[in-house]
Amino acid sequence: MSTANEHFWQCYQQTQFLLTQPFSPSLSFAIITAYNPKGKNLSPSQNGLLDKQLQRHILRLQYPYRALIGASADRGHMEKSWAVSLDKVTAVELGRVFNQNAIYFVDNDELYLVPCLVDYEELDLGKFSARVCLVSELPDIS
Repeated sequence: MSTANEHFWQCYQQTQFLLTQPFSPSLSFAIITAYNPKGKNLSPSQNGLLDKQLQRHILRLQYPYRALIGASADRGHMEKSWAVSLDKVTAVELGRVFNQNAIYFVDNDELYLVPCLVDYEELDLGKFSARVCLVSELPDIS
């Protein structure tokens, strides 16, 4: 595996999630972004266009969804993401459509890092609720 992918994989394991309201711990859902495909940093406008494409795709699938932000602990890196109520296999396929190295999957408050384009094993990252930061509104990251 490349050094860049190893770096990303380590960073993904530290992600926190900014939400405006908590999720029920009994829910199962995927967390997917369209930002920075294959780990390549894009401009805010490019990421915004990809995000709109992902949102339209989710709307067509007709699954319940909600916006959130995936962020590094220091908030130096943030990506708009979508919590989507779909199964893990479909979520991985959607991650691949949007060229994502990985997605997150939450099942009964357990957070999993699930590879899409990289050759790593799925990881159990512990309780999703332990990584949630409630905010009054999602930050504008454009």
